[in-house]
Amino acid sequence: MRAPHLHLPHFHLPLHFRDRPLAGKPDPSVPFHWKLYICESLATAILMICGIISVTLLTAPGSPVAELLGAHSTVQIALCGLCFGLSGSIAAYTPFGKVSGAHLNPSVTLAFLLAGRIVWLDAFGYFSAQIIGAIEGTLLVSLFGDAVEPWGQWAYAAHYAATIPNPQVSAFIPLLSETGVTALLIGMLYWLASHQEMRWLTPWAGGLFFLVMNPLTAWLSGNSVNLARSFAPAVFSAEWSGFWIYILGPFAGSALAVYCIKTDLFGKIHLAEARLINFGHKGRVPDLTNPEAKSP
Repeated sequence: MRAPHLHLPHFHLPLHFRDRPLAGKPDPSVPFHWKLYICESLATAILMICGIISVTLLTAPGSPVAELLGAHSTVQIALCGLCFGLSGSIAAYTPFGKVSGAHLNPSVTLAFLLAGRIVWLDAFGYFSAQIIGAIEGTLLVSLFGDAVEPWGQWAYAAHYAATIPNPQVSAFIPLLSETGVTALLIGMLYWLASHQEMRWLTPWAGGLFFLVMNPLTAWLSGNSVNLARSFAPAVFSAEWSGFWIYILGPFAGSALAVYCIKTDLFGKIHLAEARLINFGHKGRVPDLTNPEAKSP
């Protein structure tokens, strides 16, 4: 005698629970995640606004801060690194950064892509958002300079914080510097983000990192490690000298870092989400009005 066939109900999780783009598991019905891209663009714009303002004040001829630090070039370049790095911290702690995870850098997004924490389509969305956001931020600084003097002269004299390789050394040396510094940065961020007790430090680590690295290597390439950060100032200052270095170097460094991570060179590292802030969402997209609220 055959047992009767039972028809059990099918339970489907809501789309928000199924869609996990920052864990590399987007729902097939949601190929694009516009909230993530828009928030990443706005956060990157904030990074550039704060970063360019700080570098301009610290280095532009005529700036009272630059004149004060003129006799202390090592301190000046270290502060440039600290302030631009902390600009990333400011951007990360905005609601936009908390939603997108505050990559703010194509090198960071590439590392997450190579590690399988984000898929190609979303990575391309992040890349585009970072470039657009960097241009938006630099444009706002430029427009402010057109309206307020002597700020416009200072920003122009500082080349909008453009990165330019040292012309007195072989191009290979700045390329090697960008590759190595990017690899160290990505390795550090991955290590911090993968250790729960250290995650709080991840958004702040960039400032401390460049405070140390700038006096050592910025004289070679400017320590960009970020294609978007170099591209936008180059557009507004027309400083394209050796720009290919800021494409190849950071991407090569990002790939090198992921290779080292996969071979356990930095120890056992497992990163659940493509985030540098506001962890614990299991790859899901947070609500912009309350980005820290966690889903079950």
